[in-house]
Parts: sequence; structure tokens; C-alpha cells
Amino acid sequence: MNYYEKELAALKRSGRYRERRIYDDEVVDLASNDYLGLAHNKEILEKSIKALETLESHAAKASMLVNGYTKVHQDFEQALCEANGFEAGVILGSGFNANIAMIETLVRKGDALFMDEKYHASGVLASKLIDGDVYYFSHNCSSELETLLKNSKAKRNIVAVEGIYSMDGDLVPREIIALADQYNAVLILDEAHSSGVIGKHLMGVLDYYNIEPKANHIKMGTLGKAYGSFGAYILASEHIIEFLINRAKPIIYATAPSLFDTLLGHNALRYIQEHQESLGRMIKRRQEIVEEVLGVSVEGLIVPVEIADNRKVMEIQRQLLEKGCLVGAIRQPTVPSAIIRFIARVGLDEVDFKSACVLIHKIIKQER
Repeated sequence: MNYYEKELAALKRSGRYRERRIYDDEVVDLASNDYLGLAHNKEILEKSIKALETLESHAAKASMLVNGYTKVHQDFEQALCEANGFEAGVILGSGFNANIAMIETLVRKGDALFMDEKYHASGVLASKLIDGDVYYFSHNCSSELETLLKNSKAKRNIVAVEGIYSMDGDLVPREIIALADQYNAVLILDEAHSSGVIGKHLMGVLDYYNIEPKANHIKMGTLGKAYGSFGAYILASEHIIEFLINRAKPIIYATAPSLFDTLLGHNALRYIQEHQESLGRMIKRRQEIVEEVLGVSVEGLIVPVEIADNRKVMEIQRQLLEKGCLVGAIRQPTVPSAIIRFIARVGLDEVDFKSACVLIHKIIKQER
């Protein structure tokens, strides 16, 4: 008996049905979030394998608070703190878990959470688990946020925003960070898509705005995007990390992050630090190509093109794939209106990337 037959049929009728696919390695990959191409970097891979082979155990074996915390984890946390200017940090199994950990733990009874309406689904889910009050403000609207903060009677105010938004690809305004500081609100910055991509040192939005981390700032970053690994980290003041370690369920009740993924992340951080100038130039060049060919200005490496039709967006993706180019076809509920989303990956040769942009522009123009 198919218990969800009607629901699946409805998804297919509306063009919202999803399925897993294995794509040919030969396609030009503009769909993945491997922003810097580090998931293909053999030097990082080999260094991480060699380091893993020297360890007594290749697995964490337990939660961080039992016997799963190792020097591998500690070294990476300290390196992340030094690179980003924070007092303390903790690594977790994924960005999804990190958002659950931060929001479900830090927003207590009597507190108020102010979340950008386009915050990641993991944060939205976490907001449904808390005892505090939740308010969603219009995307990147600093005036609306200021009104909410000014009128708040909460014990603590917590503001949750993204550095670069995963679907729109736009940057959080500096004014929103300033408002959190002005009203002494805890600021959660989800930097999944900005860490490794923007800033003089490629460390993310605080680096981009040249803002020194403050006691109320919390930065979350992921390893599964620019860092070419898997996992996540939270950086903050010492007492906030201490509180998370003591109360956050995804830290307390989950096995500590993979040693291999942590080593990959640490070696990726070193690589980014050592090559920040050349990587920065390549990022800038790809942004220029996107503007030259598609007339779209992007602040990171995410390029969204609104199509507003589920079936049409799938057809565009199909045609591009036939030509050997893979892009994302993003539909509801991930976005309000269907888009083609592609990544201006540094890991792709510049000539190949420009050719792919020309092809994307041509097919989208035909289908509109």
C-alpha cells in the first residue's frame, strides 16, 4: 500500500517532484556549492589522508562530551578562531545541525528572535522549537528590523541573518549588523555561502565590511561549500560557546565530527589563507564574466535567474544538461518562484565558465 500516493501525485502535477540523480563526471558542474574547487584539490586530499594515517583511530567514536573530542578537532577550532578573530569555537556535523544548535539553545523563554524571512530552512525549523517569541522581518529590511528592536520588551534580543543568502545570492546590509550592535542584540550570522568567498582574507561578511567581531557576534560557517569537506563550525565569545557546549542537543547527543572531514576542512583553511590573493582575483573575474554575459551583478558566486515557472525551469535544466552543463533548477518551497541557480565556480577553467555562461544565456532567452 502506498501511504503517500496522493501527495506524490500532487507534487508531480505541480512540477515540484524531486529525485536523486547521479550525473556524469564530464558535465560542466555549475550546480554544486564547491565555490573554490577544493573538493577536487588532490593536494588537500593527500595531506589529510597522511595526517589521518598517523592517528591511533580514524573515527571520533563518541560525542564530544564523552570521548569524541580530539586534538584534530581542537586544532581546527583554534585555527578558525585565529583566522576569523573570535575567542572560541566548536565544530559540528553539519550546517543544518549548527543552526538547530544555535537557535534552539540560545533563544530562551522571555527572549525574542528576529529572523530574516529568507533565512535557511534549518533556522526556520529551529525557530519552531523555542520558548521565546519569533518575528520574521522583510528580507534585508533594516528599517523594519529597527522598529522591531526598538519596540522589543524581551529579556534578550537575537537577530538571525545570512552573510550571503543561498538562493538570492545577495549580501546582508552592513546596517543590519550595526543595528544588532546598537540595540545590544545577539547577532547570528549564517556564513555558509559567504565564508571562503568574500572579504579581503576570504573569511566572510565581517571581513568584507572590515568589522572586528564583538561579544554579541556569532558566526556559523560550513565545510561542505567553499571548504570542500563536510561539517560546520560556530565561532563566538567564550561564554556563548561554553553555553552551547553545555546545552545544545546537536553537540551533546551527536557523535563528534568526522576526523577526516575535519582534517580536510583544516587543510582547506590553510590553502585559502595561503592563496587568498589569487583566489580573490579569480572570484572577481568570474563575477565580471557573469555581468558581461548575463547582465547580472553578483556579490558572491551565486547567480540566480528568475524563471517563475516550475516546468519551464526543469526544461531549461534539461536542455543545458543535454549540452553538458549542469545547473540548479530550484522550485517551491525552497524559493517563492522558480529560478535557475548556478555557481560561478573558481574550480572551473575561466574559458569553460564563460562558454557555459553564453550557453545558459542563450537557452534561457529561448525559453522566455
